[in-house]
Amino acid sequence: MKKKNWHLIPGQPITEMDKKIMWWESKGKLVPHRELIKTPEQIEGIRRAGVVNTGVLDEVAKNIHAGMSTLEIDEICMDYCKAHNATPACLNYEGFPKSVCTSINEVVCHGIPKAEDVLEEGDIINVDFTTIVDGYYADASRMFIIGKTSPEKEQLVRVAKECLEIGAEAAKPYGFVGDIGNAIEKHAKKYHYGVVRDLCGHGVGLEFHEAPDVEHYGKKGTGMLLVPGMVFTIEPMINMGTWRVFIDADDPYGWEVISEDEKPSAQWEHTFLMTENGVEILSY
Repeated sequence: MKKKNWHLIPGQPITEMDKKIMWWESKGKLVPHRELIKTPEQIEGIRRAGVVNTGVLDEVAKNIHAGMSTLEIDEICMDYCKAHNATPACLNYEGFPKSVCTSINEVVCHGIPKAEDVLEEGDIINVDFTTIVDGYYADASRMFIIGKTSPEKEQLVRVAKECLEIGAEAAKPYGFVGDIGNAIEKHAKKYHYGVVRDLCGHGVGLEFHEAPDVEHYGKKGTGMLLVPGMVFTIEPMINMGTWRVFIDADDPYGWEVISEDEKPSAQWEHTFLMTENGVEILSY
């Protein structure tokens, strides 16, 4: 007999949510474990972390410019965290040496801040930050265009943001994770862009990475059932060329991911709370 994910609480009445989840599980669909449904208290904690996380990226937005190094971006993020009694989740996470990911042009994600990486006119850069406040996590990233760039890069950055927004619109209560990826992939394909498959969004809140995996491609009606109270990221990585990627062999930490054809890549990420009416943004 297949092991069930959803279990009723002994002595508690069966709710409408219980009924809906058990019905989908009876149809063979993957449903979340109960611990993935955040309590009101946990949601408020994640919301507080989200406010600080958004503040970090706002601070970067105020200061980012041509001629600054990505190490300076790391310092801005660290200073903001210290001033707001927060901790950067990336720092020392599985050997990652800095507080923030700074991914320029063809670097898809996990770019490591360095003094020698100086932003130039025309660069596009993703700044990805995760904040811990009182043990709760929030995660988001933004793209920044440095000065004036090419129309091709401008379009890539815009479409990547549209992919995030379209994915969020597709995320419905008692829909499925696959609905998100399907909507994103369809939009990216209109521009002949590649949707990275090796990395994905994820549950977040009590840990840095939780279930479910939120892939940015796929079929509707597949993946885990989305239930009110779940918290997760959507963070499509959209490549100007192929979706394939590789790890930079010159990165001693083994973190930096680069597009296989070394064409530019763009990514936007929000942390979302699923509600009875759709998603609410907790960090952006």
